[in-house]
Amino acid sequence: MQISDKLIKPLTEIKYLNADNVSRYRCIMRIFFENYEKLKYWLYQEDIYEEMIKDPYFAEYKPEQCQQDLAMLVEWKNLNTIQDTRKVASIEAFKNKKYRYQMSEYSVEIERLVLRLENLFIEGASLEPTLLERIRREIERFPEMSELDEDEVYIWWTDLNHDFVRLNQNYQDYIRDLNSVKAEEMMRTKEFLIFKDRLIEYLRNFIKGLQRNVGVIEAHLREQKEKVKECAFEKIVKHELLIPRMESEEITRRMIEQNIRGRFQSIYDWFVGAEGAENEAGKLFDATNEIIRRITRYAAQLSEKNALGANRKEEYKKVAELFLHCKDMSEAHKMSAMVFGLERPYHLAGDLIRETDSMNQGVYEEVPLQLNLKPRIRTYREKSKRSGIRESAEQKQETRRKLLQQRQEEMQQLKQLENNGRIEFAKLPVLKPRIREILLKWLSDAMEDVEFTARTDDGRRYILDRTCMGEKCVVHCEDGNFTMPKLAIVFQEDM
Repeated sequence: MQISDKLIKPLTEIKYLNADNVSRYRCIMRIFFENYEKLKYWLYQEDIYEEMIKDPYFAEYKPEQCQQDLAMLVEWKNLNTIQDTRKVASIEAFKNKKYRYQMSEYSVEIERLVLRLENLFIEGASLEPTLLERIRREIERFPEMSELDEDEVYIWWTDLNHDFVRLNQNYQDYIRDLNSVKAEEMMRTKEFLIFKDRLIEYLRNFIKGLQRNVGVIEAHLREQKEKVKECAFEKIVKHELLIPRMESEEITRRMIEQNIRGRFQSIYDWFVGAEGAENEAGKLFDATNEIIRRITRYAAQLSEKNALGANRKEEYKKVAELFLHCKDMSEAHKMSAMVFGLERPYHLAGDLIRETDSMNQGVYEEVPLQLNLKPRIRTYREKSKRSGIRESAEQKQETRRKLLQQRQEEMQQLKQLENNGRIEFAKLPVLKPRIREILLKWLSDAMEDVEFTARTDDGRRYILDRTCMGEKCVVHCEDGNFTMPKLAIVFQEDM
């Protein structure tokens, strides 16, 4: 790979395909492209606006929006613009700058690519041996090129390249489709048996054309690689240099020669191979044969599966007839033993509770054991049993009564810890875990406030006394002791 400025620079021309107002930009560019194909290259803003509002989708489209969209497309280099001065009758009209717009070269190719992508599933690829025959006939004309003029040589070279590009792209796309996941899934269906013979015949015809033409093309390319190639290349280069071009970059002789030699080397490597390596024609031959083998294998598996199902169906019918001819249940049991496996019986282990331990009791005399089997799949869920809604008002009232009683007892215990509206942590008795949690929560709520104030659950307002915060005290609890700063909770009002 050769790094160049064109390769590493960003393509701003494709921004309109994924911008915020992509629906408007793409419709405007499609209008330009359709007029471009009609040889109408220059359009005014009014022309674009009239085309846009013809569709009900753009019924609320405004001329100001159209002007902004065109300006953005010009900024992204999708459109070229020029000021129209032919109808200017005053200085004011000249200042208004009425523009004409034209698609850039990049935009034309981008729209062609977009159209091809839109029709990708309609215009499918194919394997046509006629392309190989055309390339063979064109390669065989190599010696004639030294006697023809430059125009005829250029037309011959262009046709050869077009056919080679079509062959290369078509076979790559077609082989890709046959190797896709969708094709694999289709080959496993019964419907595939309907047209598998037609597909195999199509691939074999292409292989025959490949075998018939590749050897001849390879021999001619080896013979003509250095013999008359230079003469033909010189005429092609001269014709390319005579074509007037409007590009800003100058097309040099060296650039044209590199392009022509690179294209010929691609054709040579495809049919002959580079430095002893396998050529692309051989790889295509192997890939096509592998696809035929895979198609045949899938078809055989489907046929065996269908035949196996048919044979089993007849077998089941025969077994059913044998059971119908049994005289009594005992004979049917014997028949069942013969049909369903005395040779390889299945033994199910389980916690079986037998009514008797007698070894003389038969299997059919035992009480059957029922086992509930569950599917071993992730999506299986047991059916939930429906039940009525139970009335739990009394239970809720009882729970609420107990909760209120517990809270009143806690408030009474906390009230007993107060001394003149203060709870000093240094003078607290041995605390229960629940009382300690409530006191620490009050302490945390006050510490989070800027003024170190908070309210209890019953609405009492208190402030944290931090005058002795530098000293330490020990708080004793039933489940342990802890050391903390010497703080006090001071209630500001009684509720």
